[in-house]
Amino acid sequence: MEAVPDGRIPLWRAHNGLRVMTLIYAFVWFLVMLPDYREPVLGSVIMASMVAWTAFTIWRYSKPSGRTKRLVLLDQFVTTGLFGLCYFVLTEHQLEQGLPTVVTMWHASMVTAAAVRCGMPGGFVSGAAAASANFAMRGYIDPNMWMDTALHLVIGLLLGLASETAKRSTQRLARALRAEAATAERERLARDIHDSVLQVLARVRRRGGELGGEAAELATMAGEQETALRALVSTGPAERGGTSTDLAARLRAFEGTGVNVSVPATEVTLPAETVTTLYSVTSEALQNVAEHAGPEAHAWILLEDLGSEIVLSVRDNGPGIPEGRLEEAVAAGRMGVAQSIRGRVESLGGTVTLDTSAGEGTEWEIHLTRADSRDRAVHSGARERGNY
Repeated sequence: MEAVPDGRIPLWRAHNGLRVMTLIYAFVWFLVMLPDYREPVLGSVIMASMVAWTAFTIWRYSKPSGRTKRLVLLDQFVTTGLFGLCYFVLTEHQLEQGLPTVVTMWHASMVTAAAVRCGMPGGFVSGAAAASANFAMRGYIDPNMWMDTALHLVIGLLLGLASETAKRSTQRLARALRAEAATAERERLARDIHDSVLQVLARVRRRGGELGGEAAELATMAGEQETALRALVSTGPAERGGTSTDLAARLRAFEGTGVNVSVPATEVTLPAETVTTLYSVTSEALQNVAEHAGPEAHAWILLEDLGSEIVLSVRDNGPGIPEGRLEEAVAAGRMGVAQSIRGRVESLGGTVTLDTSAGEGTEWEIHLTRADSRDRAVHSGARERGNY
């Protein structure tokens, strides 16, 4: 995939255009005031240096490799230095009357360079430096001087803000394109794998379960690898530096023989730790179906995103759990349901209900508010657990 173009390119072009236009403006004033300068030769040297520096910086700023902080910093020193030399070119009368220096408006181009490269902080500092140099040369303060100061600062801040916005937009676009490319590749792999490997694993799992014995152990291993492989090809790419994951993509990994998955078409983004916990809870519920509901049982996974609340349901059409069975399991020391399902959900601040009876199947329904999933209680271990 080609690199995303820097969103600040138009701003660099605008800076180069401004530098050329202000150079032309300065050259016109130079021709007008040349006969009255105290040091016309030095003024000519300054103008020649401005032309050369403008040509050099336009050439460098036109290329991504040339838009370095080092060059922008050097630009500040060169521009300020040429502006300072104007003190020896103008007469005392010209300075007192506020007549333009040799550099004149070209001076402000250093502010635009700093703002484009370094954002608002760079633009503000460069604008303040330009205004301070102007005050130091003139030696007095009047409304025009304050207006020039305001213009330098405003230009630096506004152009810096535009630069930061363009930079963030470029980064977001790059992330979106990377995710799109990764998703497309995953979908291609998922199609190829589904037509070959997953079908073989599903057949081994189903046939091994029917044969029993050592074949049942192979069936269990095949089922585990099938689930892991489905998770690999269906889970979307994680954001760099982020902690959020798409729960819907993780749950799609359970889709297969005997399991139907229904999730929203859009992403259901939750903290990565929360998604991992809910994935484990769903896996535990499906494992119970495989162990207790029989090979002919079917399971359904339903995920609903209600905005402020997430609802996850795992239902099967097995024989159900007879009344009192879970209490007997707790008394016998088998805490799988309490620890693996209820304990995990309650540690997230959510609630879980079990709807089951003999011959009617089993349904686990989990309710989790987004606020609770983001802000887990510190003392969740002290929270009262469920009865099972």
